[in-house]
Amino acid sequence: MGPDAFRFVRWLADAGMKIWQVLPLGPTGYGDSPYQCFSAFAGNPLLIHVPEPARPHVGHDVGHDVAPESGHVCNFTAVIPAKRARLDAWLATMPLDDAVHRFVREQASWLPDYALFMALKDAHGGASWTTWERGAAQRDPDALRTWRETLRPNIERCYKEQYVFFDQFQALRTACTAHHIQLMGDVPIYVAHDSADVWANRSLFALNDDGALLVQAGVPPDYFSETGQLWGNPLYDWDAMSNEGYRWWIDRMRASLAMFDVVRLDHFRGFEAFWVVPAADTTAVNGRWVPGPGAALFTALTAALGPMPIVAENLGLITPAVEALRAQFGYPGMAILQFAFNDPASEFLPHRYARELVVYTGTHDNNTTVGWWNSSGAGDSTRAPDEVEQEQAFARTYLDTDGHEIHWAMMRAAFASVANTALVPLQDVLGLGSDTRMNLPGRQAGNWSFRFTWDQLSASLTARVRELADTYDR
Repeated sequence: MGPDAFRFVRWLADAGMKIWQVLPLGPTGYGDSPYQCFSAFAGNPLLIHVPEPARPHVGHDVGHDVAPESGHVCNFTAVIPAKRARLDAWLATMPLDDAVHRFVREQASWLPDYALFMALKDAHGGASWTTWERGAAQRDPDALRTWRETLRPNIERCYKEQYVFFDQFQALRTACTAHHIQLMGDVPIYVAHDSADVWANRSLFALNDDGALLVQAGVPPDYFSETGQLWGNPLYDWDAMSNEGYRWWIDRMRASLAMFDVVRLDHFRGFEAFWVVPAADTTAVNGRWVPGPGAALFTALTAALGPMPIVAENLGLITPAVEALRAQFGYPGMAILQFAFNDPASEFLPHRYARELVVYTGTHDNNTTVGWWNSSGAGDSTRAPDEVEQEQAFARTYLDTDGHEIHWAMMRAAFASVANTALVPLQDVLGLGSDTRMNLPGRQAGNWSFRFTWDQLSASLTARVRELADTYDR
């Protein structure tokens, strides 16, 4: 969140962009996934800018002076310990002053639990909370009191870390506002099992007495996988949530709306009905649909927070009931151009768009547009070779392209549509291939590590993006 982030905001403005959408910004755990965070409220310390005097090397930020696998891949194995060492050294020089204490009081609904959780996690060698010493795992009050005293230095370090994260984030958001850029955040529907949220609120989740999963989250067989997607997250006990007036969800959305101008609500479909998979299963095939909280949740959220600037991620197996719920609260849905050309009757074709819609060339779960165009379908979707061939033939006709610079043809189609908002992954702006894909659902490693280099955002590229935005009054 230092100079590079501010430079990127200036580039967005120069390119005529008005929205910067980001992935969840929480502290990542398993697989470095922003959808498997240690907290739904905390910020990721890897994103903190450590000022120059604390660094042994002058110049690039941490991560640029450790050997990457390639120019487009962040080597988290090297970056995480290097960044933590530098961050710890800097935070050790920072007093626990009135500003930090005030921040802790303001974030009292989540921060003390999160700081204790992370300190306990370190004390137990990084192990999942269900394996901790029983008093800590079961949140015995006497045990927690002792642990808080024992781990006080680590807890206070976490307080300072989170204070700095949100202080720097607000500075970045101020810069976005000054450049007329809206920040769009992302709220995953589920939280990680190994998280402060579940550890501190066990009664709100479907768990066994020892904290293990009763059932797990996922989705049935889809475009990406013939066996479905098994996410492994705990499912909510929606009756318990309702009995508390949806307090946890109100706190979560309040925190997100304090950070972002717009919020993408992940897997909106799961609020109407969600896929329940037995805890022991290794695929999502044997799940079943169970009714979700539906309108009751969003009525409670709206009553507490007012009308919310939400974009509903309504992809997958969408029923009329899901669309009715979305329409009831006026949340625009999403359209993905990469899904448009497998059926001439597809709702994702631009000439069928409604104005209240957000169109994407692709999302973090898709291949890049160039990668999608060059793909056989094997390994990254359930498309057969003849389906790929038919899809490409229709796309050539619809987009009036021979496939050369397919990313620009797709961007033009998105920008020219009547959809109120058009969003493009940076990989598509740069015309990059499958090796820069952000995430392949179901893949256990190799995700979330894409990065760019400044030389790629040339003056000519910036001008071309700006011309596209200006031409279609974006």
